[in-house]
Amino acid sequence: MISSNDFRPGVTIELDGSVWRVVEFLHVKPGKGSAFVRTKLKNVQSGSSVERTFRAGETVPQATLEKKVMQYTYKEAEQFVFMDMESYEEAQLTAEQIGDRVKYIKEGMEVNVIFWNEQVLEVELPNSVTLEITETDPGVKGDTATGGTKPATVETGAMVMVPLFISIGEKIRIDTRNDTYLGRE
Repeated sequence: MISSNDFRPGVTIELDGSVWRVVEFLHVKPGKGSAFVRTKLKNVQSGSSVERTFRAGETVPQATLEKKVMQYTYKEAEQFVFMDMESYEEAQLTAEQIGDRVKYIKEGMEVNVIFWNEQVLEVELPNSVTLEITETDPGVKGDTATGGTKPATVETGAMVMVPLFISIGEKIRIDTRNDTYLGRE
């Protein structure tokens, strides 16, 4: 159990049979009446958001999440197959379960898979990944590092904006949180 006074962004709680993550919170002490906590919660399973108010000090069950390091091994039809690095058990996840991060997953990549009651909630990728450019417009003489950007496709099929001097075959580092170019490898 966790008190509403201990809410912070990222805290996960159980409400109405599903897992919710605290996105925002605000402790309010009105001049008249008792204090309360106004929160914005995001459903981890469905992605929907809701605003909810709790009395100050009200306790709610905290969701106990299990994090396993798993390696992406292969894709079978529409299923992505991940292998547990300790027990060698396999788990099959759909693109919907992985979310928009699916565009950065490549074979052999290790990710954190978050479970709640033996059910997959989400997949956490590393903050940055190194991928090879497979398609982009050619650079032109005079393009500099301080110049503009152009679209480039990487080996997983993701589209990223890169500087003009980047060419096909180069390996670049990409921030998976905000889809930005970090540098060459």
